[in-house]
Amino acid sequence: MVQVTSPAFKANAHQALHDPGLQKALGKAKGAFLQRRALAVQALPEFERLREIGRDIKNHTLAHLDHYLERYAAKVEQAGGKVHWCSTAEDARAAVLEICRNAGARTVTKGKSMISEEIGINDHLESHGIAPIETDLGEYIIQLRHEHPSHIIAPAFHLNREDWEADFRRAHTDLDPNRVFNERRDILAEARTRLRQKFLAADVGITGANFLIAETGSSVIVTNEGNGDLTQTLPRVHIVLASIEKMVPTLEDCTSLLRLLARSATGQDFSVYTTFSTGIRRQDDLDGPDEYHVVLLDNGRSNMLGGEFQEMLRCIRCAACMNHCPVYGAVGGHAYGWVYPGPMGSVLTPSLVGVEKTGHLPNASTFCGKCESVCPVKIPLPKLMRHWREREFERHLTPGTVRSNLALWAWFAKRPSAYRAATRMGIGALSLLSRGKGAFKWLPLAGGWTRSRDLPAPEPGGTFMARYAKAQRARR
Repeated sequence: MVQVTSPAFKANAHQALHDPGLQKALGKAKGAFLQRRALAVQALPEFERLREIGRDIKNHTLAHLDHYLERYAAKVEQAGGKVHWCSTAEDARAAVLEICRNAGARTVTKGKSMISEEIGINDHLESHGIAPIETDLGEYIIQLRHEHPSHIIAPAFHLNREDWEADFRRAHTDLDPNRVFNERRDILAEARTRLRQKFLAADVGITGANFLIAETGSSVIVTNEGNGDLTQTLPRVHIVLASIEKMVPTLEDCTSLLRLLARSATGQDFSVYTTFSTGIRRQDDLDGPDEYHVVLLDNGRSNMLGGEFQEMLRCIRCAACMNHCPVYGAVGGHAYGWVYPGPMGSVLTPSLVGVEKTGHLPNASTFCGKCESVCPVKIPLPKLMRHWREREFERHLTPGTVRSNLALWAWFAKRPSAYRAATRMGIGALSLLSRGKGAFKWLPLAGGWTRSRDLPAPEPGGTFMARYAKAQRARR
């Protein structure tokens, strides 16, 4: 299971900022997501209206989640499948292991699934003699490196091409060590050759689910490589790993959300493969599994229902928030210390793991609001992070210096005359110290700020309130 190292966010971030390879990868990759999404949104005039529809679909589903879960389970059973209700990660691991053992599985192929990372299923299967094989190209290289994903749709976001080549040469020792990788498709071809035999040999296939449809009992996955289709159709047994908030009421609701998902994630109208699976193979089907299992995971999500963090359960895992986040763009995903990085992780991880273990994450934000502005289902991420900061403060989890400084600021904020006098003095002192400079490289008591950024010197004209009063007098 992925170890929670969120308390080490500051140390992780410092290390990430001084990692030349990571900074190179982040600099090359993040711009492409932003540009493609912008073009996709521009080409769809009704995109903002579609965001509202997506938000309303998810809100309705969460308000009636018990009903839709029961309806979904009944439909799965009608189609010959079985639903396994799992309250905890331990329950989900046990369910998957039991299914694999009953199938006599020695090899399991896997499609990309953040839930599988959340419950640590790979390590659990390996410890019981079952070999899990990641079949998504990014996940495959991550597995070779014994790492966890740094991004929820691009697992190897933190790597450069030379990293891929070096790891392929290290892992594929039976191939010519002098072979040349002229371009990315050479890497893809080598991975495809390796994985093809794994697809054919697998006894069980495990996928995630982008959506679960209550109306039909279907699971939906989206991929750009087709590995998910091979994972769920070739083996005799198909296991769907999904969390309860992936539920949507109808096929129509699902297609509305699919129109948002790819555009927000990769800038595509739709992913190359959008696959709906319903139950076991029927008599006239050409392919499909003999057994179809859905492992439905709660793992703390039901505790979010009806509370101030319920809106986080609208998330459709598009990664738009992290693609546009300046903090994620500077430090990457591993700095966040668990499965879910970026703004969505800064809200979801404390909800699932506990704020006492993850207190740095809600503070790892500039509160610029970009994450909320690009979220396809309008999750107010800055507001939710602020709620977690409030929880930290209430539980005395924030450092004493932070609490005392906030108390000092609050004292002044409650006394406008004192506040204005203090700001006048501060502005005056900074103006004298700046001596015509545009910004400070260092200031006493502000080293945490100036260590990684400049502090702009105040412009002439005094405080905002003084300048406002002057402008009002001039209008008279």
